[in-house]
Amino acid sequence: MFDNLLVANRGEIACRIIRTAKRLEIPVSTIFSEADRNSLHVLSADQSIFIGPSNPTESYLSVDRIISAAKELGVDALHPGYGFLSENGNLSEE
Repeated sequence: MFDNLLVANRGEIACRIIRTAKRLEIPVSTIFSEADRNSLHVLSADQSIFIGPSNPTESYLSVDRIISAAKELGVDALHPGYGFLSENGNLSEE
């Protein structure tokens, strides 16, 4: 199993992934933008890291920022959630 999972999403999708991971006793990290600093997914995670402005293209959709966050947090698995990031082939190559 994983030692630490990074949920690279926000909102309800991230919260569902976090709840499932916690039931499986997997520690969870999240990312957040300016707009989501106090969001439920951030408060529910074991650790969180700021990745940029509220504009999703500069935060949640930035593969470079997400990979940097994953390295800084020391995670060994990344869940992109649902949406544009999960469809981005560049993320899986990193």
